[in-house]
Amino acid sequence: VCLTCCSRESMVRINQICHRNGIKFFSGDVFGFHGYMFADLGHHEFVEEKPKVSKGSSGMEDGPEAKRARRDPAETTMVKK
Repeated sequence: VCLTCCSRESMVRINQICHRNGIKFFSGDVFGFHGYMFADLGHHEFVEEKPKVSKGSSGMEDGPEAKRARRDPAETTMVKK
């Protein structure tokens, strides 16, 4: 349900009905340069892109620096949440 140009009381009442029935709810409005947007998605899944973490090399390097995980900003992985 998408709602705009309504009173706060109407938005709260309709959102409560949608939330009880597992229906996604969006509300928003714009007032000149200012505005707002509200979304009640209930329980939902999404995917987040994160930098891939690679383990330290197993070469001749030794010590804590060689064992520390390294991030490669060029490589990413998708994480489902």
